[in-house]
Amino acid sequence: MRKVSTAVISVTDKSGIVEFARSLEKLGVEILSTGGTARTLRDGGIKVLDISEYTGFPEMMDGRVKTLHPKVHGGLLGRRDNQEDIQMMEKHGIKSIDLVVVNLYQFELTVSKEGCTLEEAVENIDIGGPSMIRSAAKNFKDVTVITDPSDYSRVLGEISESGTTSLETRFELAKKVFNLTWHYDRAISDYLGKVRPD
Repeated sequence: MRKVSTAVISVTDKSGIVEFARSLEKLGVEILSTGGTARTLRDGGIKVLDISEYTGFPEMMDGRVKTLHPKVHGGLLGRRDNQEDIQMMEKHGIKSIDLVVVNLYQFELTVSKEGCTLEEAVENIDIGGPSMIRSAAKNFKDVTVITDPSDYSRVLGEISESGTTSLETRFELAKKVFNLTWHYDRAISDYLGKVRPD
């Protein structure tokens, strides 16, 4: 397994993220990020490449479209042992993304607040986050995905020791992703089943 060289970090829960990213940076990992996360990391003195600069496509529609781009998902889904995938990535300037650190918009917290409108709820349905973590989890053979800050130390320990993570760790973290997205979509479905459009 190749060493972890590029990471995407885009988190709602920013606890511990600066320290984690700083440790990755010291290990030579390039960090791609978006919006508020990129600002937080820069404020912490960490060098960050904006996703929009990497893709050549700006964030738009009030942040609704940030990471939904072939340069992101190609970097996550590209199989490192598939020559056609590798050639396609090289042809289109797609980096291999080895690590994804994402936690989702806090939909359940938003809809639990008194007076939450349907419009507010809908704007807190995460699209790019679930798409990225599902892409990363599907390609667990090559990509490590973290959705829970409690996994930072385990992943960092493995990368510090060997430059990458074990297949066992990647598989466990991939399973966490599909459990998370199942619960997330269930919460959205349950909420929408109780309201009416304005």
